Amino acid sequence: MIERHILLDDIDLVSFYGVNNIHLQMLKALYPKLRIIARGNQMKVLGDEEEMCSFEENINKMIEHCAKYNSLNEEAILNIIKGRDTIKNDDDAAICYSVTGKAIIARSANQKLLVDAFKTDDMMFAIGPAGSGKTYVSIALAVRALKNREIRKIILSRPAVEAGEKLGFLPGDMKEKIDPYLQPLYDALQDMIPAQKLTEYMEQNIIQIAPLAFMRGRTLNDAVVILDEAQNTTPQQIKMFLTRMGHNTKMIITGDMTQIDLPKTVNSGLKEAVNVLNGIKGISFIYMNESDIVRHKLVTRIVNAYEKYESEQRLKREERKRQDEIEKTYNKQ
Repeated sequence: MIERHILLDDIDLVSFYGVNNIHLQMLKALYPKLRIIARGNQMKVLGDEEEMCSFEENINKMIEHCAKYNSLNEEAILNIIKGRDTIKNDDDAAICYSVTGKAIIARSANQKLLVDAFKTDDMMFAIGPAGSGKTYVSIALAVRALKNREIRKIILSRPAVEAGEKLGFLPGDMKEKIDPYLQPLYDALQDMIPAQKLTEYMEQNIIQIAPLAFMRGRTLNDAVVILDEAQNTTPQQIKMFLTRMGHNTKMIITGDMTQIDLPKTVNSGLKEAVNVLNGIKGISFIYMNESDIVRHKLVTRIVNAYEKYESEQRLKREERKRQDEIEKTYNKQ
């Protein structure tokens, strides 16, 4: 009789063991010559050497399947044990998989450009309207890199700027004060990483979510770093952020030039960065538009309506300015 210890890392234990440990009971029935004892993220297995070899090979495949697809079911277990292929049809297109096992893919041409740029460049600017998938695709790319062990951590940041309203004093400790600004990032992560595993990652600082002000003085190595809502940074802030880049690090900067919430006297750091950094090797710029919007169909119509309205207002302002100049010239005469 031999004994083996198997560590279940990088997977959600609830998905792996199944509801009420149904998958564990299934394994015990499929391997009657082995005694399988599960304690948290460790499995102790005792028994026949020949059956042990088969068990180890298949349990490793099950761990890989669960880590990749965030799920495991009876059909997948049987396919693995019988030597059948468990690769899903959409594997080639998938960036990663949601907690429900659904493939997260690039759903437009410009989203695909962002996915391709991630392979070749170390810094990417994704600029476009609300709902065009800038943040969601960026976080999916970061999660995939973490799961593939290409990096050791994900760092997500946002400037703490209110969208057109003053919230005043916020109660609670520092985390509770900044969480409202960072909630969209939590939402995307919760779609892609099981709750228990996400909590573990955050407790171990493998996934870090922090306001932009906390970045000063850091050097960010072996990471995917995402700056969201970059249109609300000042030129000094975005310069500080971009110069945090360390070894084996990729940065993705996302923003919407039409939703700047800074005071009118303050220039947008994103606008300045685009002008300053355009043409630098290793930095790519992906510009999204209304055709990339993947939210409710009304979002596209709303974005188009506001673009039309703002264009008309701009023309009116230019016309008024032209008329004022004509009047000034006439009065001088």
